[in-house]
Amino acid sequence: MSAPQSLDEVRARIDALDAQLIRLLAERQGLVRTAATFKTDEQAVRAPDRVARVVTLARERAAAAGLAPEVAEAVWRAMIGAFIDLELSEHAELTRE
Repeated sequence: MSAPQSLDEVRARIDALDAQLIRLLAERQGLVRTAATFKTDEQAVRAPDRVARVVTLARERAAAAGLAPEVAEAVWRAMIGAFIDLELSEHAELTRE
């Protein structure tokens, strides 16, 4: 792929990548919702050991791909936090039923 020749082209490419990311995040959300059905309590939802492993793996994959590991960690922690909040909300609803 050739280098962008204008700011508009850079932005168009970013928008296209964002659309792909949204589709992937929607797929991840579906899996998070499924995972919530297997968890029995808030500690299982929060799963700090799992979070640590996922963040470590994201940093390793980022470094291998040429992405700054600290950027990957910040993005993954924000994403994981948002999905944990969603999962806690859904888990709370399941236990109310």
